[in-house]
Amino acid sequence: MRTDSSPGTLPAREHLPAATAGTPVLDVVIPVYNEEKDLQPCVRRLHDHLARTFPYPFRITIADNASTDATPMVARRLADRIPEVTSFRLEQKGRGRALRTVWSASDAPVLAYMDVDLSTDLNALLPLVAPLISGHSDLAIGSRLARSSRVVRGPKREFISRAYNLILRGSLQARFSDAQCGFKAIRRDVARVLLPLVEDTGWFFDTEMLVLAERAGLRIHEVPVDWVDDPDSTVHIVKTATDDLKGVWRVGKALATGSLPLDRLTRPFGDDPRDRDLTDVPGGLARQLVGFCVVGGLSTLFYLLLYSGFRLFGGSQTANALALLVSAVANTAANRRLTFGVRGRSGAVRHQAQGLVVFGIGLALTSGSLAALDAANSDPAHSTELAVLVAANLAATVLRFLLFRAWVFPDRRETTTYDGPAQDGPAHDRTTHDRTTHDRTTHDRTTHDHITFATKAYGTHDTHDGRALEGTWRDATLRLQQPVRPHDTDPGDAR
Repeated sequence: MRTDSSPGTLPAREHLPAATAGTPVLDVVIPVYNEEKDLQPCVRRLHDHLARTFPYPFRITIADNASTDATPMVARRLADRIPEVTSFRLEQKGRGRALRTVWSASDAPVLAYMDVDLSTDLNALLPLVAPLISGHSDLAIGSRLARSSRVVRGPKREFISRAYNLILRGSLQARFSDAQCGFKAIRRDVARVLLPLVEDTGWFFDTEMLVLAERAGLRIHEVPVDWVDDPDSTVHIVKTATDDLKGVWRVGKALATGSLPLDRLTRPFGDDPRDRDLTDVPGGLARQLVGFCVVGGLSTLFYLLLYSGFRLFGGSQTANALALLVSAVANTAANRRLTFGVRGRSGAVRHQAQGLVVFGIGLALTSGSLAALDAANSDPAHSTELAVLVAANLAATVLRFLLFRAWVFPDRRETTTYDGPAQDGPAHDRTTHDRTTHDRTTHDRTTHDHITFATKAYGTHDTHDGRALEGTWRDATLRLQQPVRPHDTDPGDAR
């Protein structure tokens, strides 16, 4: 799993200017592999829909994934005949590789992709990208599993789709409803920071991107879609499902070990109200209390089980010390990651050492309670011992939280910056005011009536396997379109 730091933090969300000229506002990527029959009708239908309903300049990019049939020829012919269409050739297969390569090179502020079969009704395209244009959201996905979606597909694919999303919810705590729908969009400034963290180059690419974005606190907008299954789909279900499960395991392991620098993305925007300095409101206190209580409850159960087991082989003091030591190490690690949001291995040894000091205080409280109980009753019942230990642990828990918050994992807002790799300390710590001023600069946009989008041969390196991906963009003149009023119906969408 990638452990390299992302290029930088994200700027504040801003609405894209309504009168943007020159550079397309939207770049729709269509990844294809041996789609010589479906490519031309798909592109023409999509172009016709965008020309009539989309009120901004746009581009359609055909990303050919090393096709072996006539797909590259069809793509070049479409690019020659339609000014808003361009083609890109990759010599390696992989939908994720194609999307990352084209999105990384695109100059459009909103990036989208859809499958070549156009199973998703195109009337959902404008609702998909509108929250990104307005600055409300960071990513947007079409959902076939929303209550108001209308989906036509066989029981086999329906079962696989729902089972896969249940696996994501159970293993990665994903809250988005549909990871596999080939209908997604992302802001370019978000993609520049998020894509270097995504490792997969195949079908799991967008699932991994969504999981990392959600864990980083980015806002994902879901759009209910009308979707009709393509019976001629070339997707190999068994192989894709196997690769997806491997991806789930890899991402879950990386998230559990904290090897991903997601703190570079967490709360990245200066306009987040949670970043405002409010007097008499301790930052993150409520969330930390909830997390600490959950971890504390689980730790207490773990401690009691250990104590009961150790008690079978030794005295109460020995069993208490061993149980408290083991549970204290687990408690510190859990609170470090879950309650105070510290990721990575940096500072872990120091945190554990400080946690052991806190453990010593807890040991003194619980051992003193047991000593007092033994002085009062030379042969107390086991249930009485447990009750005394619970009461002593409650008192130790309050003190442990205060020490964790003020000493072990203190708020370092005044010293933590995002100019380099993540520092030790809570993920929510940052110098918000300076960052807000710096990040509110917007992307430069040209204002000419006509602009020539002349891109030339270049080489890009795939960050996953280090092999060069070469492709050529053709020269194309992007003609500006006047904003038009969307139509209620699209003849090209008739079924």
